[in-house]
Amino acid sequence: MRRNTCKLFALLLLGSLGAAAQVIAPVELKDPTMRNLQEKYMDDLKAVGQEILTIGFTYPFYLSRKLDIDEQQQKTADQHSIRFDHFNGKTVLAITGNYYAAYSAEKLNGEQRARETFLNLIMPILKAAVPRFQNNRSVQGYALEISHHVLGKVMDVSMERPENLVVFLPQNAALKLLSGKDESARQAALLEGQVLLNAAPITIWLNGQGPQLALNEPPGDASIRADASPTAVGAEIVPTGDGMGQPGTTVGPSVPRPLKSNEPSAATGPPRDTSPEALNSLQAANTEVLATILKELDPQAHFVPCAPPSFVSFRQGVYLELSMTTALSTSASGSRYKLAAFAFDEHIAHLIRPVLAYFKEEPKFDGIGLSTTIHMPSKTAATNASEAVEFFFPFSALRCYGRYDCTGQQLIDAGSVLINGERVSLDLQIAEATPNR
Repeated sequence: MRRNTCKLFALLLLGSLGAAAQVIAPVELKDPTMRNLQEKYMDDLKAVGQEILTIGFTYPFYLSRKLDIDEQQQKTADQHSIRFDHFNGKTVLAITGNYYAAYSAEKLNGEQRARETFLNLIMPILKAAVPRFQNNRSVQGYALEISHHVLGKVMDVSMERPENLVVFLPQNAALKLLSGKDESARQAALLEGQVLLNAAPITIWLNGQGPQLALNEPPGDASIRADASPTAVGAEIVPTGDGMGQPGTTVGPSVPRPLKSNEPSAATGPPRDTSPEALNSLQAANTEVLATILKELDPQAHFVPCAPPSFVSFRQGVYLELSMTTALSTSASGSRYKLAAFAFDEHIAHLIRPVLAYFKEEPKFDGIGLSTTIHMPSKTAATNASEAVEFFFPFSALRCYGRYDCTGQQLIDAGSVLINGERVSLDLQIAEATPNR
């Protein structure tokens, strides 16, 4: 009995030491906030490390401070990896590691390889990590950088090269991903995050195929294609300890160019009657549904009380304009373009599908305008910085986005964006990756 007890104690001790070996020590983190979080939640971090050690992955996996190293070297290399870090202005639980899976470049393309690593490695890690921090207000998301390998040929010579995959999920998206009851719900959650393969934004489709646009899209929106570059922004994980991957390694920003629409008109059919009488008639006909929208969506939309939903004329079309306010944190500060991009990603984009749900039948107007006044805490208590941003989207583009056939960038390209009354071009990736000035 005593021998069995000693054996059990030894196993528990080894497990405890193994988990601790996966977590970066607080003193190694340079950022005081991250260091304090690391110290405060060390027990939870160790528990995550312990659970990751017990997962039976398809191929060998090591938590690691450095990426792209040989497996034999990895066995004796520093395996401290789990830590709090920054990603795109958010505080995240960050995990890096080397996954010794080798995919055939002839059989699997980049997105398919990313999907395999996501399903077989990243999802189990998220299942271990998210429940520990789902109610922690200090944790705004999860960022994982994993290196796997690709087998190919160069001049008929077989070569094996590393490939780095970064997956970022905001807290809410991670929760929805793990709790999604079907593939559609999980896919929607995954699309709220960002995926980078060798610093280039990609989309992971859980069904392995990806959606295709309907063939009967209106001609004015034919340039919105599912195979254009996704919304994910190139981002930098700021190394507060030894950094993510190689010390000081920067991920992105890369600049994919989404296909631009050819100046979409507001309407694809006959010209709308934009007279005051026609607008008033639409307003009266939709009184009930507009009141329901105000009542049910206000908690997340933050509608402006003195500016109720109304029908307006815009570019020879008729749009339902919804006025709201967006509050951004100081971490999102920057140019007006950067603020507009953050307002779309963190607020406006989350309202599109809920609003569309109220207009399942073919509406008698051309689209929806989502107008917001962006408020940010200023450095002085006397004033608050603000910008007025308006997004006008035709229904064809909205429904494409609602089906997950189009990205947020494609939706923006198919519509019109105004900042302080002036029409602008808005590239989410470039705007959000631009350093604060």
